[in-house]
Amino acid sequence: MPDLLEQGAAWLEDQRTRHMSRMVTYLRGSDSVDLAATIGRTEFEQADEYGIVHRTESRDFLVLAADLVLAGKAELPRAGDRIRETVGDQIFIYEVMAPSGEPPWRYSDPYRRTLRIHTKHVDMERA
Repeated sequence: MPDLLEQGAAWLEDQRTRHMSRMVTYLRGSDSVDLAATIGRTEFEQADEYGIVHRTESRDFLVLAADLVLAGKAELPRAGDRIRETVGDQIFIYEVMAPSGEPPWRYSDPYRRTLRIHTKHVDMERA
């Protein structure tokens, strides 16, 4: 018997990718790939040694795991990789990272189809 929840999740991911995404470029060294990404955000909270809670927000890119192929090989995100997002005549550059102790990415669904990549804005260029 087919897993109806997995089939439904696959359909929803297909709809998200088709109708709620924009093209970005994922870079690792000299390798790059264009990906359809949905923009999101994650709020992180960390308490310092004095008990003060600091909140940090990351810009997240949700992409299909199967699409992250660099130099002909399926890859997972790594801290230090970059994502370039063009908006009008501006190119926003984000570095894959998360606050101390947090992973820079996670699966966004129980079937490991979608990656949620946490980033921080680090630079901007003209297109």
